[in-house]
Amino acid sequence: MTDWPELDPARDGDTFVVLHLASQMLGKIRVAHATWQNHGWHLTLRPRANGLAILPTPAMPGRSFTLTLDLCAHGIALEVSDGERDLMPFAGQTVADIHAGLVAMLDRHRLPSRFHGRPNEIPDALRFVDDRTERRYDVDSASRLLVALQLIVPIFEQFRAGFLGKASPVHFFWGSFDLAVTRFSGRRAPEHPGGVPGLPDRITREAYSHEVSSAGFWPGGATAVAPTFYSYAYPEPEGYRSASVAGGRFDETLGEFTLPYEDVRTSADPGATLTNFLQSTYDAAADLANWDRATLEREPVAP
Repeated sequence: MTDWPELDPARDGDTFVVLHLASQMLGKIRVAHATWQNHGWHLTLRPRANGLAILPTPAMPGRSFTLTLDLCAHGIALEVSDGERDLMPFAGQTVADIHAGLVAMLDRHRLPSRFHGRPNEIPDALRFVDDRTERRYDVDSASRLLVALQLIVPIFEQFRAGFLGKASPVHFFWGSFDLAVTRFSGRRAPEHPGGVPGLPDRITREAYSHEVSSAGFWPGGATAVAPTFYSYAYPEPEGYRSASVAGGRFDETLGEFTLPYEDVRTSADPGATLTNFLQSTYDAAADLANWDRATLEREPVAP
């Protein structure tokens, strides 16, 4: 038996689409009302015990607020620095309803409620206000995703701890709806060609301004795919695609190594299986690109 929950696109798909689009609304609040920081890391959602939350966002006068994709209360949870609390539930709501409910909740608490109204990184996406597609929000699907994140995040955190160089937090990108952690060599990278659907090239080029080895977990979302772990390097060093890695394979379409979540879940030791995938794909990227590993790496223990 495994403690890792089953995630099934056929059963969980509608719920993950709702969560993906709701997460975009939260991220876009940050785009509109927070100070820009390098690589857009200030925009991402951060794992919490009850789900995924944006960082505190300023609101005048002298207040701040957070919004959480709450997978326990099953809605968008609002917390304000003056103690006010509120919840916009998902059950029985279309994306247009969730958008209207979020704006109304923010207005009710005298908080910034303006944000860009069209999803990013989703081909042919409807504006939030126009998306009245009937989707079933399933509490069990959301709860299993939360359990999966609670199992995955500590492994990602342990992996990140083995690096002294510049590294991202373990955070959740709402555009693509994936958990990620990124290591940097410290060297400049060639300008990224851009072309990511629904994402301005200037954002992509800043994100990949320096050499990276990045890994993550993609549960699905608006794109119906089997939940997958991934790892890639930019720029891709020569020989990377044919490198031998633990458990994964190189996906020519995606341009990255992938490891199905189901393979991890059903393995004899899921934690070790995932850790070996993360480490071996990083090893391949760092060795083939001649990173200064002796300077950049450390034992993942407290000093």
